[in-house]
Amino acid sequence: DFKKSLMPLFGNTFSPKKTPPRKSASLSSLHTLDRSTREIELGLESGPPAMNLGGQSWKFEDGQWISESGGNTSTKEVQRLKKRNQQLEEENNLLKSKIEVLMDMLTETTVEYHLMEKEIEDMKTQHRRKK
Repeated sequence: DFKKSLMPLFGNTFSPKKTPPRKSASLSSLHTLDRSTREIELGLESGPPAMNLGGQSWKFEDGQWISESGGNTSTKEVQRLKKRNQQLEEENNLLKSKIEVLMDMLTETTVEYHLMEKEIEDMKTQHRRKK
């Protein structure tokens, strides 16, 4: 009865009001600047990304960072270091695999040793009972 008395107050159907569409606003304020100010802010040509690290200039081209300044390390040196790094990673993976195999062998040998030890104990116990 109480529920029926409240229903006319709230209405029988749920019909939310439609919200007005939002105006799309750009997050960038560059569109408000005139052309000359944009050129000063962005430069005439942006070109590939570049950075300066430890006195060396680097430019991002064809998916790789390339040294522009030719400072302390040459491109040949970088390639040699990359090759050496690859070799060391492969050696590391091989050594990890070898360690895993050795651990498996050690575990198997330890289990066999304990089984043999138990067999010897059992044989000693049976021999004592026969006497």
